[in-house]
Amino acid sequence: MSAPRGLLTEAARRLAAAGVESPRVDAELLLCAVLGTTRTALLTLGEVPPGPAARFAALVEERAARVPLQHLTGTAPFRHVELAVGPGVFVPRPETELIAGWVLDRIAGLTAPTVVDLGTGSGAIALAVANEHPGARVAAVERDAGAIEWTRHNAATRAAAGDTPVEVLAGDMTDPRLLTALDGTVDVVVSNPPYVPDGARLPQEVADHDPPLALWGGPDGLDVVRGLLGTAARLLRPGGWLGIEHADQQGSSLPELVRRHGRWADVADHRDLAGRPRYTTARLSGGQ
Repeated sequence: MSAPRGLLTEAARRLAAAGVESPRVDAELLLCAVLGTTRTALLTLGEVPPGPAARFAALVEERAARVPLQHLTGTAPFRHVELAVGPGVFVPRPETELIAGWVLDRIAGLTAPTVVDLGTGSGAIALAVANEHPGARVAAVERDAGAIEWTRHNAATRAAAGDTPVEVLAGDMTDPRLLTALDGTVDVVVSNPPYVPDGARLPQEVADHDPPLALWGGPDGLDVVRGLLGTAARLLRPGGWLGIEHADQQGSSLPELVRRHGRWADVADHRDLAGRPRYTTARLSGGQ
């Protein structure tokens, strides 16, 4: 039998030596995953049996090898939902919760709004919107054949839990044939698209484990966004809203790209809680 405090201290030391940014928190979350408990419950936990202690040690070694924490626990929290994640799907980041909140603010006064999430990955934004605005019609589009299996799984899980079902579609967000039945009717189009410039250096967890289709966006990182703007302008009703997440260094270039497109008003950029440029929003011209 092993004392939890000793296991966590040694695990945090191992993870810190491997360069993991939050070694103690990661160690606690891994132990919680093994024991099926919460971080709060760890405070009063008795000794850990040999079997779970060995499983915990193995997970710590995988995390030290920079396997994403969420791949090891199998889940990623996002606002009020818990998403299944693993190899083949982009792990949702906490900062993306901000643009999901922005979407919810835009539709708060609408009884039955239509929202389209382009490049949905795990389904994080789409499923958060369906969870917090039960009247919304939400469509989630994903191109990657591996990632969309996670989208479908998460959508089915949330629907079974009582959330409004989300329509999951396989498709390319730049395809002019995508969702043509919704042309001119959508209230909000949102996307966390591939925006990493070619050749950029990425953390090992991202470079080795996130799917390439979710990352790379061409020489300046904005190739996919250029096609996305046309799709969004076609789908949105006049006065409908567009929100696009972006990299820190694109806080000027992406809003300027949107302005040059010529169909958008009220273009603005927004910062995350750390003060970094995080997402751009705009309203389709022609409405209030």
